[in-house]
Amino acid sequence: MEHWPVLLSGGLMLFMFFVIGFVSQKLKLPSVLAYILIGIFLSGFITDKETLHSIAEIGIVLLFFLLGLDFPLHKMMGIAKKVWPAGLMDVVLNLGVAFLIALLFGLDLITALFIGAVVFATSSSITAKMLEETKRLANPEAEFILALLILEDLIAPILVSFLVGVYSGTEVNIEFISMLLFKIILLGVGAIIIGYYGFRKLGEFVEQYLERDFMPIFAVAIAFGYAGLALYFGLSEVLGAFLAGVMLTETGKAKDLEHLILPARDLTLPFFFFWFGTSISFGEGVPMVALLLVLVVWSLAGKLIVGYFGGRQYGLSPRVALRAGFSLGARGEFSAIIAAVAPPPWKIFSGIYILATAFLGVYWFNKAPSWSKFLYQKYFKRDPLPKP
Repeated sequence: MEHWPVLLSGGLMLFMFFVIGFVSQKLKLPSVLAYILIGIFLSGFITDKETLHSIAEIGIVLLFFLLGLDFPLHKMMGIAKKVWPAGLMDVVLNLGVAFLIALLFGLDLITALFIGAVVFATSSSITAKMLEETKRLANPEAEFILALLILEDLIAPILVSFLVGVYSGTEVNIEFISMLLFKIILLGVGAIIIGYYGFRKLGEFVEQYLERDFMPIFAVAIAFGYAGLALYFGLSEVLGAFLAGVMLTETGKAKDLEHLILPARDLTLPFFFFWFGTSISFGEGVPMVALLLVLVVWSLAGKLIVGYFGGRQYGLSPRVALRAGFSLGARGEFSAIIAAVAPPPWKIFSGIYILATAFLGVYWFNKAPSWSKFLYQKYFKRDPLPKP
């Protein structure tokens, strides 16, 4: 495509994304996976990957910016208080155990941490979409699932920032870790101060000019600016974008701002998953197939355990908690974001892992009602006492 006009290339790619999105909806499959698969297939035909990556970066910044708009400080505190036991179990079983499995296979500490981070987070986009399409948003497990996903959304940007710092080539030692944590805390505290003492006073301004054409420019400028500041500090742009969204929630107009930015996110985000697919090359083969298989199995088992025991602690019945556990297996966008910072061999590994767990996770999600009913009746439901 190097000799084609940029507008022609862009138009063809957007039309391709439209077709993929339409067909995926009809087939009830996650469009995220289709974008990655098409990226892998067309990788050899894409020559200007630098421009593609730039658009992809915009899409991922807007994704995390909109996530931040959903998290005012009081909401983050409320979610953390209610779901923290399940969230802690999630970190230990999915990030921690995957980290230990990687160590047992002989990987170094940094690569093992990367593996744990890729395995950790359930796909918010796939899971939320499946809840909506299967009419399960009104089910009692939906609140627990969404709360757990929100907690993972809070942890993911920090993981990405840490791995970006690690893969920048800096020697990992106590000084490096301390400085990295200091930068993350500084960026977070700065966002809280700016949001509380700055943007809180701009609520009337945002409300007055919300319908004007310059308001989306204002919001995106904040997102790009704070994301760029994170990059300047040697952190990930997704952390800065997320914190920019948190800052703007203090205007009290987060939902209105979200509607202004959604079209831009929907236009640019497919480029990220497509670009991630183009970055995967199978020329050198898939590294450590045995580890990959073990992680896929553990990924589903770990989320099932978290869903059941975490759901029971949350107050769900055994059957509903089982249904939640079977609904958490799909990995997607966050695993891809983390994988994007890794060396090429681990991008291949991660790409196959993401595709496998996403497809299996969607299958488990669809089977969750029937499987949870069967297991509940077989192992959990007590027979009534015989009549005298």
